[in-house]
Amino acid sequence: MIATLKEPVDVRSLMQGTAPLTMDDVRQLEGAVANGQSTEIRQEAYTLANDVEQGDKSPVKAVRVGIAFYLLGQGKVAEQVLERVSNNGLADFYRGQALVGMGRNEEAIHAFESAGKHGFEKVLALLHQAGAVRAGGNLAKAEELLKSAASQGGATKAEYCYQMGCVLADKGDTYGAWEYFSRAVDMDAGHQRSLFWLGQLNAQRGNDEDAIRFYERSLAKPPLHMSALLNLGLLYEDAENYHAAAYCFRRAMEIDPTHERARLYLKDIESTSNLPFDEDQLRAQQRQKQLLATAVSDFEMSVRARNCLQKMGVRTLEDLIRLTEQDLLAGKNFGETSLREIKEMLESKGLKLGMMAAVKEKARDLGIQESLSPQQQALINRPVAELNLSVRARKCMTRLGIASLGELISRTPDELLESKNFGVTSLNEVRSKLNDLGLRLRND
Repeated sequence: MIATLKEPVDVRSLMQGTAPLTMDDVRQLEGAVANGQSTEIRQEAYTLANDVEQGDKSPVKAVRVGIAFYLLGQGKVAEQVLERVSNNGLADFYRGQALVGMGRNEEAIHAFESAGKHGFEKVLALLHQAGAVRAGGNLAKAEELLKSAASQGGATKAEYCYQMGCVLADKGDTYGAWEYFSRAVDMDAGHQRSLFWLGQLNAQRGNDEDAIRFYERSLAKPPLHMSALLNLGLLYEDAENYHAAAYCFRRAMEIDPTHERARLYLKDIESTSNLPFDEDQLRAQQRQKQLLATAVSDFEMSVRARNCLQKMGVRTLEDLIRLTEQDLLAGKNFGETSLREIKEMLESKGLKLGMMAAVKEKARDLGIQESLSPQQQALINRPVAELNLSVRARKCMTRLGIASLGELISRTPDELLESKNFGVTSLNEVRSKLNDLGLRLRND
């Protein structure tokens, strides 16, 4: 779960100070939030905010209020307060970060430029400026700024590696991005956004345990980002760690009480966690999963049958039972003898050909393939992964053996809702993604 510090911070003295806020002070505030002292900080921040609203023009108070609200996840409030402070590099820097979080990238660029001019570390401000430029869609300009930062010694900073990772991710170079994010974490073990990206990349690859570990680390210091809380909560839920999942969704709602997805996820958790736990069923599912993951090369079979399966890309028993007899006989040099051999091998394991091909057959029964143009057929043959679904929806696709858009649209909404942890929120997400492509679920 989210890490906490042991020693409490003297929040009152920190917030009531009269000297200009420093980065050391900010780190203490970060520690206080991570230590569970958010309520104290919020109370002090509101007290100072009232003074500011009553006409107190002290920049010292405004900076404290603004940064405190930013660390509490209240970026909009933080920006409104920090906007009132002039010629203060620390205020400009955190205002820039709040603006990026709201998608106001042009304003963020100017804020980071101002931060560098008014006392904040120039190279770090430049690196964040490059990030705002990239987020605004100007990849070439962002790369120019990163080169400029590198020439000023910025390449030794974790932030540089993070921004380079983002550039590569935008270019589609996932492997290169992974390398840079990992390098950023090596330089700074608590680099929040790099940890978030590594969590996201691991989740996309199905490395749930690693994804959970990175998300947890990314939430070890403020501000607690909504996406990290929701993604971690969904991973906890999928692992049936319902108490931890509910904790994440509740924290998300503390940041934004109006967040609809967090509310619905929490509601789903509260109903799911009351379901009876069938240990025998879970063990049976795990045994079945292990069996289907067994490589076909582990079984005795003729050279011809083995070669044919290899040419068809069949590596596991799960790959094999997705195929029908007709699929195998269509393979070059694959005859009745090889077919009989394969069927006998599967029967010995309680399996049979076509067990997981029901979706394809259903699509054919509905006349989907035959009635489509070549362009439409190409569309429905695209992998379902291209929909970029949330963790929960993606897990449902895996459980149901749905690999392509064609297999997905052959399912009804009720069939999807029968899948574990798949609720109306996920259903609406799938519908929306399909609608963007001009597709819909069966019976919709």
